[in-house]
Amino acid sequence: MGMNDLSRRATLTATRAEPRQQETRRQPARSGPFGVLDIGSTKISCLIGRAESDGRLRALGFGWQRGRGVKSGGIVDLEDAEKAIRAAVGAAEDQADMRLKSVTVNLSCGQPESRLFNVQWPIDGRAVTEDDIRRVVREARARAASEGRGTIHALPLNFSTDETGGVADPRGLYCDTLTAQLHVVDAATTAIKSVTACLERCELEIASMVSAPFASGLATLVEDERELGATVIDMGGGTTTIAVFAEGQMLHTAQLPVGGNHVTNDVARLLSTQVAHAERLKTLYGTCQESPDDARELLPVPLVGEAEHQIAKVPRSALVSIIRPRLEEIFELVRDRIETSGLGRAAGARVVLTGGASQLVGARELAAQILDRQVRIGKPIGVIGLPDAATGPNFATMIGLLAFASGDGQTMHDIDLTAAAPQGRLARFMNLLMRRM
Repeated sequence: MGMNDLSRRATLTATRAEPRQQETRRQPARSGPFGVLDIGSTKISCLIGRAESDGRLRALGFGWQRGRGVKSGGIVDLEDAEKAIRAAVGAAEDQADMRLKSVTVNLSCGQPESRLFNVQWPIDGRAVTEDDIRRVVREARARAASEGRGTIHALPLNFSTDETGGVADPRGLYCDTLTAQLHVVDAATTAIKSVTACLERCELEIASMVSAPFASGLATLVEDERELGATVIDMGGGTTTIAVFAEGQMLHTAQLPVGGNHVTNDVARLLSTQVAHAERLKTLYGTCQESPDDARELLPVPLVGEAEHQIAKVPRSALVSIIRPRLEEIFELVRDRIETSGLGRAAGARVVLTGGASQLVGARELAAQILDRQVRIGKPIGVIGLPDAATGPNFATMIGLLAFASGDGQTMHDIDLTAAAPQGRLARFMNLLMRRM
């Protein structure tokens, strides 16, 4: 083989290998630009970005503020939350040199619940149309509807045309019966209304609302993890949320009303110090791992109500003894939720931790011990143009919202599955007639 042949073969090999090396997420269905808003208990962040043709996300503008008016992921003070949102959005708009009219926003409140539905729809030998798929989704929404609950997602997982299963997109296929499995996520209507009202005060519309752990999974999971099965645990300030992914889809989500702020409050209460000092102790010295030196290392702890110069000395072992039990409780609750969901096997052997509380030293090892799974810390992938401060696990939800806005995690992007059902007597009659045709 001559040198020219070797050179040509090397070039061909490099060309074939390059897409695999750069493939960090699925190809975007929409390019943008998009505005996304992550409303959390500890921080509120806004990102304006777009999707590149190679699937990577590019940040155009970014802003964040300390969380105000938000507790356990829900709005508790409209005025304070409005100020924080306006400041974060304004900073992102100034960087991107554009103004937002609508945003894709996360939902971390309202006790979201996750359910699977199988819906059969009569086709009677004709070809499946877009309207048939919309009707199937509306039927799932109707079955899931309950008083005081609002649907966040109605995600088609797969379809079957008669006896043929595993159909990703049934449009154009002929069958007698179309069967669909859908994943419906809903939350308390009051919580949804509060988020909507707050954004209206900020002169922003909601383009779409996304479950927080769903967004975190889109930002941190690689393709193989989504396909083979993985569980995302988003450890936020006020809540810990869970999402189970398999076969490229989110199959289950759950929420626990405990997070990093509860660790901080435990430290403040048991060491008799202010919350701000407790947060500093947790961030600088906090760990779940015990060490022989912990008893000898003394930490400065300003006491509540004492003069500024009155500082107690507390061994680091006391801090560890406060942090570890709370994290053990969180991971034990997560383990119970996964087991009761019936998706333990589908969840696979992989766990990805995201969120600010996941950065505590030893959290990964403790999670692996309690969950009996392989655990890694999840950082957003496939993003360019972000400041270094916004590339950590605590910003995974924000990046995932941008990925969702570009079409990632959504099936059949060219169909508006949220379209309202036909109204009026004639429309209802035509709908009934179509079902009998």
